[in-house]
Amino acid sequence: MTGGRKGSSMKTQLVNAIQLQELEEEEVEVEVQQEEEERNKRDAVQNQANGTQGQKFYSVEEAVESIGFGRFHILLFIIMGSANIVEAMEIMLLAVVSPEIRCEWHLEDWQVALVSTMVFLGFMVCGVLCGYVADKYGRWKVVFGGFVWAAYFSVLTSFAPSYGWFIFLRSMVGCGVAATSQGFVLKTEFIPAKHRAFLLPLASIFWMMGSLLIIILGMTVVPTLGWRWMIRLSVVPGLILIGLFQLIPESARFQVSAGNVEGAVATLKWIAKMNGASLPEGELREPVVTERGNAVTLISPSFRRTSLLLWYSWFVASFSYYGSVLSSSELLEKNLLCVTDADEKHSIKHIKEGELCYCIPFNMADYQTLLISCLGEVALIPLNIGLLNTVGRKSSMIILLLLSAIFFMLVNICTTMFGFTVLLFLLRSLVSMNFNVVYIYTAEVYPTSVRSIGMGFCTSFSRIGGMIAPFIAQVLMSKSVLLALCPFSVTCCLCAVGTILLPIETRGRALLQNE
Repeated sequence: MTGGRKGSSMKTQLVNAIQLQELEEEEVEVEVQQEEEERNKRDAVQNQANGTQGQKFYSVEEAVESIGFGRFHILLFIIMGSANIVEAMEIMLLAVVSPEIRCEWHLEDWQVALVSTMVFLGFMVCGVLCGYVADKYGRWKVVFGGFVWAAYFSVLTSFAPSYGWFIFLRSMVGCGVAATSQGFVLKTEFIPAKHRAFLLPLASIFWMMGSLLIIILGMTVVPTLGWRWMIRLSVVPGLILIGLFQLIPESARFQVSAGNVEGAVATLKWIAKMNGASLPEGELREPVVTERGNAVTLISPSFRRTSLLLWYSWFVASFSYYGSVLSSSELLEKNLLCVTDADEKHSIKHIKEGELCYCIPFNMADYQTLLISCLGEVALIPLNIGLLNTVGRKSSMIILLLLSAIFFMLVNICTTMFGFTVLLFLLRSLVSMNFNVVYIYTAEVYPTSVRSIGMGFCTSFSRIGGMIAPFIAQVLMSKSVLLALCPFSVTCCLCAVGTILLPIETRGRALLQNE
């Protein structure tokens, strides 16, 4: 019995020893396999690193600078500049049509002012939305949709059966115009840094052309066919632009930020081919932006001060610009000017000033004064370009704002009709130049990931200025010219002080892709 137990115990010990040895051998094999796998991973990483050491990479900014300025940029400048024609016609139409709808629907001052306010309300609400969509889904889609939307509702406006329908449909037009303003971002992202200060201010030429075109339509069409046909004919440039816009590609900066590197390369190759240039050697590589269109970035510590000051700058830019446009229209329509050589027609207007429904359409002399003042928007473009390239964006805004404040007050002085025209000419030049600089600075200061939504927020704040301006220029003006001009002058002075506090000067600075 004892010998059997010992034999069984020895067998058990032998089996256990064999099993233990097998387990140790298996553990050794696993460790060897793990070491081999780790070695293979290290070798793969090393091989990849060795393979890319000699490979070159370039960014979109480097590609844009390498391609330079050429035929594509001329095409871009003409087509996207023409978007300003459409926008200017839709906005300036309000100044021309105001006397007509006042007469047709027997409107009071506040009702006429409400038309402009509702347009800018549509602008404000849709400005942020369009900026968000443009950063999320692309600039091209938003701008194209804006053209179609604005043209459609502008045509409907010409059939408005009542005052209520008119202001609703014009507010819808404002939404479309808000979308087309994203074209400035699309244009900026294709232009090399050293050409931006030269090309972007020239967009004023197209704005002036749109303003002139709507005034010419007012002179020729309104007296014969009426204001409704003037609106229908004003849509024609927008319809033409819808077709031409097919020639403009999506922003390569947006494409690469959205991870569509192949699309960005294809776009850049096409542009380079048009310009007779070539892309930099290597592969296009930039980090993919995972969060785009995030409004929180605008008030992050990096951009908080810039955003807050820019929102006020845009408010003042719009408030002063549309204040100058609508003030001139109101001063001429009601002859509130202190002129020493008033003609018989304007004297008659003084007599009718106290009537509830002040119904005196523009005459030919009034249209001519508006035409001359529109020319002021481009007359000083060389000065604008010179300021941008010599003193920078911030200093340009400060100078232009202070001069605008001075000329708003000078409009109130007694002078001849020629003197008033000259003052209005210079005032329109200054407020227009300031608007240009604010546009350029905003497009340059924000990174690609939030550039459109940054512009969208800014344009929305500018429309608040546009909403308030009619009640100052068209309602308060009837009570006191001096009292109405003071708010425009004061806000310009305050904005000049705020501009000094902007932390960044963007002259000669590359457009940022990320924060």
